[in-house]
Amino acid sequence: IAEGRIGRLQYIYSNRLNLGTVRTNENILWSFAPHDISIFQFLIGKKPLQVFARGGQFLQPGIHDLTMTILEYPDNVVAHVFVSWLHPFKEHRIVVIGSRGMLVFEDSSPGKELQFYEKGIDLVDGAPVKREGASEIVSFQGANPLREELRYFIEHLDQPALEVANARSAVEVLEVLEQASESLLENRRPGKQASRLPPGARVHETACLDEGVRIGEGTKIWHFSHIQPNARIGRGCSIGQNVNVGSNVRIGDHVKIQNNVSVYEGVTLEDYVFCGPSMVFTNVLDPRSKYPQRGSEHYVKTLVREGASIGANATVVCGHTIGRYAFIGAGAVVTSDVPDYALMLGVPARRKGWVCECGEILPAFEERAECPRCRRCYRLQEELLIPEETSVRV
Repeated sequence: IAEGRIGRLQYIYSNRLNLGTVRTNENILWSFAPHDISIFQFLIGKKPLQVFARGGQFLQPGIHDLTMTILEYPDNVVAHVFVSWLHPFKEHRIVVIGSRGMLVFEDSSPGKELQFYEKGIDLVDGAPVKREGASEIVSFQGANPLREELRYFIEHLDQPALEVANARSAVEVLEVLEQASESLLENRRPGKQASRLPPGARVHETACLDEGVRIGEGTKIWHFSHIQPNARIGRGCSIGQNVNVGSNVRIGDHVKIQNNVSVYEGVTLEDYVFCGPSMVFTNVLDPRSKYPQRGSEHYVKTLVREGASIGANATVVCGHTIGRYAFIGAGAVVTSDVPDYALMLGVPARRKGWVCECGEILPAFEERAECPRCRRCYRLQEELLIPEETSVRV
């Protein structure tokens, strides 16, 4: 390539296929493709401008068994790598195509030959004409690749000059893999609305977004979660594993919902609400399986105000409001409205104290309290805690 024998470099592709070894902690892209991407980077000498990846999951949810990754490089050079561990036979082939010739390396063949083909297509008077030239086997000194890689590494432990690969090379390969992984996540089924995801938003490939869902910038939705039609989720939210967000639910900015939580229709979460693992919302007061109550007219509304936290395994019976920065303890059952800054514990939940906006439990006081952590000050007024305007120590 460097000598220009194949002419202008145009296209490279690699197939790395086999039956197994199937991984359970990584997908085929991360298991097989790093080698070929590294070869592409070495031969082309530039970083790709764009990376696209598509694939299929058949054995394990969330783990791709095959992927096709297309890389577009500067100077109109294109490459692709096809990897699979669900292939009937082993195939490892790399093909390098130039304007005057082609190179083929069959690593999976018994002879492991590198062949040069003086073939191509020429445009003669505007018409494509096939060119069939000679072919030859390019000789090279064969060796075990992994052994050579380790030998090269050991020999250069105390030498600064690396001619083949250095740490920057490794970082570039990882960057390409990250871009390919992001592209895989954008390969959504109908209803996932990947093309309409805002900047910085991430939706795991096992999650499902129904029609009409809108999420804000930077929001992340993790494994096996389901966002039902017309739900609205704000900016910078984290929706954990196995979370269900009901139809028409409204969730503010920077809300964190931990694993195994269902936010049913009729529930509204304002900004900075925290929902602990496996806590429960309800939306019907007299449920019957025999007499189902469906539709928004039957749902009793619940409002969780800004900054409130609900502990693990707590239950919020519908029809109540949880005040700003209130703290519901783990396992508590909320059966009435909760004041701002209230610490609620027990079954049914009763106020056992007050908490600061930062989450610190306030020490016992009669009229005025100061948070020992952030120095915010509060005063009691008609059995409600009111924040004072004061400086806050950071």
